[in-house]
Order: sequence, then C-alpha cells, then structure tokens
Amino acid sequence: MSSDDPIRDASEALLESNLRLEPGIDVATEVIAAGPIEAPPSMDHTLIRAIAWTGAGKWATQLLTWASTIAAARMLAPSDYGLIGMATIYLGLITLISEFGLGQSVITLRQLSRQQIAQLNSLSLIFGTCLFAISGILAIPIGGFFHNPKVPGVIVVMSLGFVISGLQVVPDALLQRDLRFKLIASFDTLRVLTQALGTVTLAWLGFGYWSLALGNLAGTALYALLTIAARRHIFAWPQLRDLKGTLGFSSDLLGSRVAWYTYSNSDFLVAGRLLGEASLGAYTIAWTMASTPVEKITNMVMKVTPAFFSVMQEDRVQLKRYLLGITEGLSLLCFPASIGLALVADQFVLAVLGPKWTAAATPLRLLAVYAALRSITTLLPTLLNARRRSRFVMWNTVIAAVVFPVSFYITSRWGTTGIAATWIVLYPCITAPLVWRTAMELDLSIWKYLSSLVPALRGCLVMAVVVCGIRVMMPFHWPVAARFAILVLTGALTYLAFVMVAERQRLRGFYGLVRGARA
Repeated sequence: MSSDDPIRDASEALLESNLRLEPGIDVATEVIAAGPIEAPPSMDHTLIRAIAWTGAGKWATQLLTWASTIAAARMLAPSDYGLIGMATIYLGLITLISEFGLGQSVITLRQLSRQQIAQLNSLSLIFGTCLFAISGILAIPIGGFFHNPKVPGVIVVMSLGFVISGLQVVPDALLQRDLRFKLIASFDTLRVLTQALGTVTLAWLGFGYWSLALGNLAGTALYALLTIAARRHIFAWPQLRDLKGTLGFSSDLLGSRVAWYTYSNSDFLVAGRLLGEASLGAYTIAWTMASTPVEKITNMVMKVTPAFFSVMQEDRVQLKRYLLGITEGLSLLCFPASIGLALVADQFVLAVLGPKWTAAATPLRLLAVYAALRSITTLLPTLLNARRRSRFVMWNTVIAAVVFPVSFYITSRWGTTGIAATWIVLYPCITAPLVWRTAMELDLSIWKYLSSLVPALRGCLVMAVVVCGIRVMMPFHWPVAARFAILVLTGALTYLAFVMVAERQRLRGFYGLVRGARA
C-alpha cells in the first residue's frame, strides 16, 4: 500500500530494489552510467519543508542550549572546559574514523542493495567497537602528552559513544535517504534537551568536568536508541567483493573528514599544548559562542542538502539554482549574527559570561568574523561530493591540514589572539579552490556566486556603522548589561529594516517559496 508521501515511497523502492552490483565494479561509475535520478516536481517545496523541520528542531532548543552553556560556565572553571577540550581533540578525530564515511555513502550511492547496506551496518559497529578498545590503550599516553592525569579517565568514558554511534550510523543515513527530516528533527531536539539538562544538573551537583562528559554521552545514547527504533536494519558479515566500490568512495570522504578535523582542531591542540588549560578554556568558550549562532543556522541546511544533492546529482541547472539560493539565504541570516557578535564581543563577555572570561573577548571577536566566512562555504564540499569529485575535496583538505597547524604554531606567540587571527587570514585561501572547482562543475560565473553575498554584506555594513555610532555616543558609566542590550537591539532593528527596504524583492521570492511549501 502506498503512503501519502511519494518521495518516501520512491526512496523505499530504491532501497528494496535489491540491485546488487557485480564484484569489482565501481559503484560511482554505475550510478553515473544509470543517468540522473529525476527529482519530484515538488522538490523545491520538499526541500523547504525539510529545512523548516530541521530548523524548528534546532531553534526549539537554542535558548535552552545557550542558557545551559552559560549556566554551566558560571558553575564550572575554565580549567574544566580546558580538560574536556584536551580529550575531545582526540575523541572528535576518532569519531570521524569510526564512521568511515559509511553514512554519506548510503545517502549518496542510491543503488546499494539491502544486503550491501546490511554489510555496511556491521562494518560501522565493528569500527566503533575497535576504536573504543584503541581509545582505552591510547588514553594514558594522551594524558601524558597534555601533562594532565585526568584526561585518560575522560577519554575512556566518552569513548563509549563510539560503540553507541556505530549502531546508529546506517539507520540515521537511511532516515536521511528517505527524506524523513521531520522525524530526525524531533530526535535531535530530544538529544540536545537531554544533553543540556544533564550537563547543568550534574554541574549543579558538583560533578565538575564530568558533567560535560556525561551530559554529552547521555544525549548520544538517546539519539541512537530513537534512530534505531525508527529505522532498524539487518546486519550481515562484510564481503570485500560486494563493497569494493563503496569503500573507495567512503575512503575519499574519510580522508577529507580526517584532514578537516586535523586542521579545524589544530588550534585547540596548539593552545592546549603551548598556552595551558586556562588559555585553552577561554579560547574554547570564545569558539563555542562564535560558532553556535552560525551552526544552528547552517546545520539545519547541511542536514538535508546531501540527500537532495544526491537526488539531483546530474542536473547542473538545478544544482546551480540551489547553490545560489541557499548561499544567499545563509548569508542573509548568518552574516548579521556573526558580524553583530564581533561588534559587541567585549560587552557580551562582561555582561553574559562574567569578568573571569575577559581573556575570551578578543578571540571571540575574531572567531565571529571567521564564522561568517565559514557559513557560506559549507555547501561546496557537499555539492562536489554529490558530483563525485570527492578526491578533489580530499586533497584540498589535506593541504589545509598541513598549512594550518604550522601557522597556528607560529602565531601562538601572540597567544589566543594570534591563533584566532590565523583563521581569518588563511581560510579564504583554502576555500578559493573549492569555489573555483564548483564554478567549473556547474558552469557558474564566480562573480555571480559572489554577487549572491552582496545583499547581506550591504546590510551588515549599515548595521556596523549604526552600532559603532551608538556605542561612541552612549555614556560609559551606564551598566554594561544595559549598553549591551541597546547595541544588540539597535543592530538587529537596523539590519532588519535595511534588508526589508533594500532587498524586498528577494524577500518576496523567499516568502513565495515558504508559502508554497506550507500549501
């Protein structure tokens, strides 16, 4: 019997078609040879609905997440965050290895048979279990590297998440492949709620840095249980001849992710090793506060775009249209949040976090600018991977993994400020090849791509002028909280008013899409 959702029916039909590939045949070649997979006529509205459900889940927990972070920061010491930061430098890298790009392979390679997916499900669990054992072995040497005897215990406990995540990789990928983003959003909301409440409760009970570790583990466990219950899949012993092509594609993805993790976390490694846990704690808080607003916006897009890009992977016209439209939308939302935070970073730290976090003010300002740059480039690797250019993405990321750590080591002589400034200088250089290759793939003018950022940039320029003017005119003796609130309100209203007047035509286009999706 057919359901009311034709897209889910089509996804289920693909999943159950049991199209086994011959041993030794490259999966990517087979998918391309089969021709483009036609997107349903309502794909625009389906994408908007998927983003809307994902966004609703993200923003439903935004206030609680910020409140829990601030509450925990007031109850915990910078050294507690620094200790967890030391452990997560290693744990985050191993998390990427444990997945091995298998989830993205299930989403992108849409002709995998049920048996092949079952084998990938077993591989995911095997990788997670093995890496938990490896973490137990490496925990003590890692603690010695950071000269901190508390690190090994944290690593062992948090490594339980590898086994838990190993069970959920394939079910979660299948939910995305089925475009069931409403269900995924509800699960993610429950995960964040569990993590936030668990962290604050344990911090209030005096668990110190363990509140951060155990709160995160509780959220991971709940999400895995819900995902498996909603989309469980059988297991099968892996056969190399069946998975040769798939593992080649996933190897490129794994290489990209490991290299990305290496360069994106090398700043924490350098700060922890050379500057100490207090400096690392201040830098970690600055990074968290700068990244959270942007990540809440970009994550709701990045959660759904791999599945949609895989559906339209051979349709350059549609991919170009989606790239420009989503990039413009992201810039209109992310640029004012990040640039606005950069303008009031010092007062934000004093009014919200407290005087003990003063060292985080300057890194926060610089990292907020970097977050704005990062918000518009997250689509590029996803689109190139959907176009089977995963090898190019991998090598570009490998170069970054070499350049950034060396640069952070050099700039660490200027403390966390030097490390944060390195992001602003080097990130555009690393991203430029991705922009060029994407433009080549889609027959897209680079100027047309950059012009999609103009509306947001103009609005931010006006906002910056007004906020700086108000800041100069306000009496210095006013309470910090009052001055901060006035600047935030003034900046938000200025940007909103400018965009509504100067870019009303674009806003009407977005409103039309949203209305169509609701209908």
